[in-house]
Amino acid sequence: MSHAHHHHHGNKLGWAVFVNILLSVAQVVGGILSGSLSLVADALHNLSDAGALIIALVAQKVARKPASLELTYGYQRAEIIGALINSATLIVVGVYLLFEAISRFLNPEPIDGWIVVWLAALALVIDVITALITYSAGAKTSLNIRAAFIHNVSDAAASVAVIVAGTLIILYQWYVVDLIATVLISAYVIYHGVELSKSSIRILMQATPDNINIQEVKEYLETQENVKTVSHIHVWQLNEHEYILEAQVVITSLSDQSTLARLKEGLQSRFGLLHTTLELTEDSLITHQCVEIK
Repeated sequence: MSHAHHHHHGNKLGWAVFVNILLSVAQVVGGILSGSLSLVADALHNLSDAGALIIALVAQKVARKPASLELTYGYQRAEIIGALINSATLIVVGVYLLFEAISRFLNPEPIDGWIVVWLAALALVIDVITALITYSAGAKTSLNIRAAFIHNVSDAAASVAVIVAGTLIILYQWYVVDLIATVLISAYVIYHGVELSKSSIRILMQATPDNINIQEVKEYLETQENVKTVSHIHVWQLNEHEYILEAQVVITSLSDQSTLARLKEGLQSRFGLLHTTLELTEDSLITHQCVEIK
């Protein structure tokens, strides 16, 4: 993606941050005036949206910095760290809202449904626009941007729940629905926070990618010409799209100079492994060393 393209998306995300902060302030004030916890919950979620977008922007910028002698892989995992921070904030916000809902259930208060409905409707419009902006900025290809996008989508869903709650309060004075809406928002936020954190942690822990089967890779290599056995296979992700493999390969003869290139090409075309390090050892040398040790 070109620098100009990144800059264009950065400007749009910057505006999304600004609008979300203004909306959050309006919702907090409206929540206090109306007595609606679900509106305050939506405001806090909106504020976390703004934080998520800021983290996404910073992480995306840092990830484009070149590699150095100290950081030989570069800063590409900055986006993964950003996604993990975003998912952690989702969980924290969700738990806090759940706690507040339980507290309010024990001490119910009257609520002004009209303030709730109007502010939640405004929030819904802004949430949808922000979600579209975030999606266009790379939600399909970046875990970090996708984390921010899910923030926006979950907040739009929260706004719908708040509108329904406010409408029921206006029509039937069912104040308990405000708490129910808050609990639903909390559960939704916590669930998505946990799911996003799993993906980020797996990459940071260098777990084998979900779409790579180590046994299949081993079997594939061992069926190739000049290959006898394969061991010490490790596959992990540098980021969402770049996979790395290292393995020890015992071959029948080192004289075949095409073996290494052929194996690397096969791993790339079959498994999408762009970065491979293969340690080639000739079978006769291993046998000779074993005899000497005996």
